[in-house]
Amino acid sequence: MELRQLEHFVAVAEELGFGRAAERLEAPEAEVGRRIDALEKELGLRLFERGAPPRHVRLTAAGERLLPEARAAVAAAERVRETAEGIAAGTEGIVRLGTSRAFADRVYRALGALAERRPRLRVRLERAPQEGRLAAVRSGTFDAALVRTVCRADGIALYPVWTEPLLAALPAGHPLAALDEPHPARLARLPLRLAPREANPALHDLVTAAVPGWTPGPPFTTLAATLDDLASAAEPSWTVFHPVVPLPRDRRLAFRPLRAPRVPVSLAVRPGRLAPAVAALLEALTAAADPMPPHRTPRPRPAPAQAPPPCTARATPT
Repeated sequence: MELRQLEHFVAVAEELGFGRAAERLEAPEAEVGRRIDALEKELGLRLFERGAPPRHVRLTAAGERLLPEARAAVAAAERVRETAEGIAAGTEGIVRLGTSRAFADRVYRALGALAERRPRLRVRLERAPQEGRLAAVRSGTFDAALVRTVCRADGIALYPVWTEPLLAALPAGHPLAALDEPHPARLARLPLRLAPREANPALHDLVTAAVPGWTPGPPFTTLAATLDDLASAAEPSWTVFHPVVPLPRDRRLAFRPLRAPRVPVSLAVRPGRLAPAVAALLEALTAAADPMPPHRTPRPRPAPAQAPPPCTARATPT
């Protein structure tokens, strides 16, 4: 049984004639007759009583019973076509986005705006560590992923969406804590508890480049333990980290965004033309950080002509 046969059956039943059905279907009348004959043979049922003249027909009892089922099948097929067209146009479907809790505020704002413009497009959030997010994009498990600090990665195209400040934590009573946005250079003489480079090469290189002549401080362990040590130590020191949600509530500590450097956050996708739904998500994410003209899609970050900024993945042109 073919869907086209059911479409012809419904048309003949509703028009009560092969000629009118042929006009509606924009098909030769002989073809309509052949499809009805084939359907009756397939089902082993007579669906129409041919009258005089033969172009006029009426449904048999079997045809009357099968008509609502045929209509339902044709309608279901039409919904499949419409849904497929919506997916191809990016107005509906599902986008699997790899993310982390640290991006939650901007992501939820972007998804709210996207839902207003494309209510039938769903974004399913998938949480995973950053390297896991990149691997899932490469394998096709995720359609896209938000990543921080990455400037190049094998088999990945990167679209910048926003930048974030690094956060400095220092004793609340220290004079530099009175500044709303201390410049890293002013913190250079204060001992810095910095995560070792092997633990986070991108952050380490970003901070050391921004704070020339920095003073090494006590070792950085975990963020929670380092903050606790920093708050209780007799000698003042400071540490720096990516924004986390929520920040610890400790009156002994002051948290200040650094004026520089800014940390890039990008949407990682597989190379090639962006799927329309992913392009719509990219536009919403970018707009959640900085307003931009509608219907404008950012270009992927080109490979730099000079030495690239610190990356968390092996350097490979994208």
